[in-house]
Amino acid sequence: MEPGGEQLDMQQLFAAAAAMQSQIMNAQQELADAEVLGTAGGGLVTVTVNGQGELVDVTIQPDAIDPADPAETAESIADLILAAYRAACGAVDDLQQQTMAPFANLGGGLPGMPDLAGLTGQPGGAGAAESGPGPAEPGPRDAGSSSPAEPSDGDGDTPTSGN
Repeated sequence: MEPGGEQLDMQQLFAAAAAMQSQIMNAQQELADAEVLGTAGGGLVTVTVNGQGELVDVTIQPDAIDPADPAETAESIADLILAAYRAACGAVDDLQQQTMAPFANLGGGLPGMPDLAGLTGQPGGAGAAESGPGPAEPGPRDAGSSSPAEPSDGDGDTPTSGN
């Protein structure tokens, strides 16, 4: 190998690493800008969570409120908010995995290169979902359940009937 040839390979390697770092930063910004919706109680409660898992908004439909029983209403609404938030956080997790999956197996592929998988926020790239058609466009995504959720008894295992 020529003395200048090795330098060229290192320059290419640094350029590729810089490009990948830029792609990772862009993916992280997409996640930060994304908003995901979670619903519960058949749409009685809707929450908006950003791509970092922070609660941004809560909407409670007037039908969720029973003026005849304010104590039960408060408990039911609290349960619905938790259920909607959990649904939205699950969708955020899915979105994070989908967005960061292309970067999950960095490192380990080139001899002498450090494992870069930790840069994606996913330790070792383990548990990453298979990549879908690509990162979702930023904006609200609905994470509601496929069937209307009933208020939970708070232990996270099975819904209970509020009435």
